[in-house]
Amino acid sequence: MKKIAAIVTVYRPRSHADVLVGKFLHGFPTDGTLQTPRVELASLYVDQIPDNDISTTISEQFGVPVYPSIVGALTLGGDELAVDGVLLIGEHGDYAWNEKEQHLFPRRYLMEQITGVMATSGRGVPVFNDKHLSWNWRDAKWMFDRAAELNAPFMAGSSLPVTWRDPFLEHGCDTPLKEAVAVGFSGLDIYGFHTLEVLQCMAERRAGGETGIAAVTCREGDAVWELGRREGSWWRTLAESACATVDASGKESGSMEDHCANPALFLLEYRDGFRGAILMLNGYLRELAYASRLQDQTVEATWFKCQGHGGEDGAYAHFSYLGLNIEEMFLSGEPQYPVERTLLTSGALEAALTSRYEGHVRLETPWLDVSYRSFDRLAWRPTAPSPMGSCLDPYPPITG
Repeated sequence: MKKIAAIVTVYRPRSHADVLVGKFLHGFPTDGTLQTPRVELASLYVDQIPDNDISTTISEQFGVPVYPSIVGALTLGGDELAVDGVLLIGEHGDYAWNEKEQHLFPRRYLMEQITGVMATSGRGVPVFNDKHLSWNWRDAKWMFDRAAELNAPFMAGSSLPVTWRDPFLEHGCDTPLKEAVAVGFSGLDIYGFHTLEVLQCMAERRAGGETGIAAVTCREGDAVWELGRREGSWWRTLAESACATVDASGKESGSMEDHCANPALFLLEYRDGFRGAILMLNGYLRELAYASRLQDQTVEATWFKCQGHGGEDGAYAHFSYLGLNIEEMFLSGEPQYPVERTLLTSGALEAALTSRYEGHVRLETPWLDVSYRSFDRLAWRPTAPSPMGSCLDPYPPITG
């Protein structure tokens, strides 16, 4: 059985380490079944130990050693790389924020340590990086390039592209898309990324494939509503269609303006003329959704439905489908979707927050010339339009 190391910033209840790494120990709750892990979690490294840490409990319960260094976790205390894959989860923890309100998680530093062991051992192994590659483009691109240099299969990103969709919608490759919008909620750094991944996992399937982003603009507050009232505001009508797929459990009744005092809008100008937008609706929305307009003016929309939003309790089973596809990469050596998606969304998020910081200016982004083609390789995806009851409590919570 292949051995996996987990390198995490924090392991506390409901952290990403808990809801993702935990499934490699307990099993993966899916639609109607609990999938048994096919790889062995062989080691842990935890960068910070808060008062509610559960890594010690996990270590004792499952016999997984917690090493004091990343090198130790990857070599299992020896001299060379001794694992077959790495889970890198640099999410949560007591790390600084900068003036752009970006949380400065040390993902590049963690990746430098991981790839350093690979380089000195003379072999690369698959790595999954949770969420965006880095808070800044230089480090994100370095991580992407370093994995390629070492022939280390690389996946990254959010659980949103592999969560439930209601109604189910997936564009075929080379769909003639004209423009698209994703709607979300919460902080611009933490959930702006999730919402960008919702948009990008659909937009990348347009005719010709992905070409990159030429410019990004962030708007906020009343300026968003004013722009939306203008004649020909393409993104506002699509945002309404996206929100219409979400039921009363995930949004407030009435209009967006009634409940969202400070909306945020990211306008994305793609290099091939495609238009994308992200609309963050705190106070109105508690879910994420998507809508697109095709060249023939047809509008399609869907709710990206997660388990745990809107106050729902459960096992965060949408992480099961992410985890199972990561596991598939560990076993096969083949990423299940393009890491270029997350490289592009990482850069787009930084650009949007820079636009905001610099006074909501239009920011040209020639460095975001990321071209790639989507591919259909997902081994695991939800089979139902919404989380099944059997996913709600597959194992008792670890409380430490």
